[in-house]
Amino acid sequence: MNLNKLFASILAIAAVIGAASCSDDKTYAELLTDEAHYVNNFLADQRVINYVPADTVFETGPDAPYYRLDDDGTMYMQVLNPGTKGNKVKTDELIYFRYTRWALAYYADGQLPTGVGNNTSLNSAWFRYQNFQLASSAQWGSGIQYPLSLLPVDCEVNIIIKASYGPTTELSDVRPYLYRLTYQRPLI
Repeated sequence: MNLNKLFASILAIAAVIGAASCSDDKTYAELLTDEAHYVNNFLADQRVINYVPADTVFETGPDAPYYRLDDDGTMYMQVLNPGTKGNKVKTDELIYFRYTRWALAYYADGQLPTGVGNNTSLNSAWFRYQNFQLASSAQWGSGIQYPLSLLPVDCEVNIIIKASYGPTTELSDVRPYLYRLTYQRPLI
């Protein structure tokens, strides 16, 4: 076999392998469809209200509904503890938060998968409220901060966040997560 035929054979084999491996990849549109399915699968087992109350007085507790926070359905929030009235966050204020998160892609039969996060560790996570010019704040995405636009700093919420509002390092994964979040100011 001459060199040209060998090279052509290698290219043909590489093309077949490449085409076979691409058949397992999903388009971005397919990933978005999957993401919507995962969220809807979880919300099918919940009570959902498709708007935020005008007075931002939410039902609270573990049986409270999930409120759709935006028209696109990229975030849904359940208020577990509404926090202390008047304890509002200020722009660029340093806020620490604790979280546990669950991948909704693995939610099945009414059961969440094992959660991960810093809720039971000594590691701190933080951001400067609404200061997305700082990489340390922007890395978490805007969804983590959103509850503080509606509730006091010491609130506790469950929030579903689709990838477009989640951590910047996970945008291409297009996976939604359920987060349990608590916020606090630094101790001075």
